[in-house]
Amino acid sequence: MARLNSHYLKLKAGYLFPEIGRRVKVFTDANPEAAKRLIRCGIGDVTEPLPAAVREAMHKAIDEMGTREGFHGYGPEQGYEFLRQAIAENDYRTKGLEVADDEVFVSDGSKCDCGNILDIFGHDNRIAVMDPVYPVYVDTNVMAGHTSEADEAGRYGGLVYLPCTAENGFVPEIPSEKVDLVYLCYPNNPTGATATRAQLAAWVDYALANDSVILFDAAYEAYIRDADVPHSIYEIPGARKCAIEFRSFSKNGGFTGTRCAFTIVPKELECSASDGSKKPLHPLWNRRFSTKFNGVSYPVQRGAEAIYSPEGRKQVGDLVNFYMENARILREAVLSAGLAVYGGVDAPYIWVKGPDGVPSWTLFDFLLREANIVTTPGSGFGAAGEGYFRISAFNSRERAEEAARRLASLDFGKAA
Repeated sequence: MARLNSHYLKLKAGYLFPEIGRRVKVFTDANPEAAKRLIRCGIGDVTEPLPAAVREAMHKAIDEMGTREGFHGYGPEQGYEFLRQAIAENDYRTKGLEVADDEVFVSDGSKCDCGNILDIFGHDNRIAVMDPVYPVYVDTNVMAGHTSEADEAGRYGGLVYLPCTAENGFVPEIPSEKVDLVYLCYPNNPTGATATRAQLAAWVDYALANDSVILFDAAYEAYIRDADVPHSIYEIPGARKCAIEFRSFSKNGGFTGTRCAFTIVPKELECSASDGSKKPLHPLWNRRFSTKFNGVSYPVQRGAEAIYSPEGRKQVGDLVNFYMENARILREAVLSAGLAVYGGVDAPYIWVKGPDGVPSWTLFDFLLREANIVTTPGSGFGAAGEGYFRISAFNSRERAEEAARRLASLDFGKAA
């Protein structure tokens, strides 16, 4: 009999968002009238249309595909040169950061890349994750066999958990022990926190001193408002020797359903081979792409390229401002309800501390039942998220304002 990958059996319950979907379905099936009032502020999916510049570029690309001369079949797995050049030039070089065109790898999502990057690392690495944490970082390591079973709190043996709390501003302390891979995400999902230049510099210094690699998820960098907050890990001297950066067009350009993202792998970034020699990661990631990925479609890449046009920049800026206004509206509503609130200033997520002693899933059920609002329970992001819940600002203005009215009127003392 064929054998399955037993590491999948170690995964706790369902993936967070399917579990939310299951609970919402049970509730709406039992309460059809409440289902009509349901406002989803849980999953971070965008709601507004693709920018006009993107749509126009994709239409033009489709028309090209309708001619023999303009037709594109298999493209380069790593991305078309026009998009790789646009990314490297506009997101990095014009800002004084050294990134070559061929250090950009275009993909169908940073979520995918955060999991797939494990293909080029060995199984004997010591891996650190933030807690609370975007579940993909943990679950893909479980699937790859890098952990043992989870304990009652949901923490997996073999991983180093870095507590992110209100006391440390949701930026973890440098670990006292040596780790080989560390996941950092700023602006942070789920807490909405940002890391200062000094805090990121401390992590880069640690990585350089310990021959560690930072896996830096910057999917929400477009939402940063504070001029002193870095948009890229490569703003920190030395980071090219110790960091891989993930970015996405999903949350700035509305590509959640269109699918396009990219990863930066600097050529000077090296790791140890089994014989002790140092080898660059860039050719390994390039080989992984060539072997396991067929590339993002030509029309989608043309749409992504249009984000960097003058019209595209303005339209994306307007889109980001729209969601950040939603965040302000929702943040102020929860503050008025008397709860401690974090995030929602340089990120599209609001991280809310519930009343003392009330579990996250109890808060989730309370909000679903009493306000017909779907949020995300903090404990779904890790043990340190217990007692919190996350509100997403990705919604229409009408629904954000209605959700704010409901949140402001709630008596959270009844959630227990």
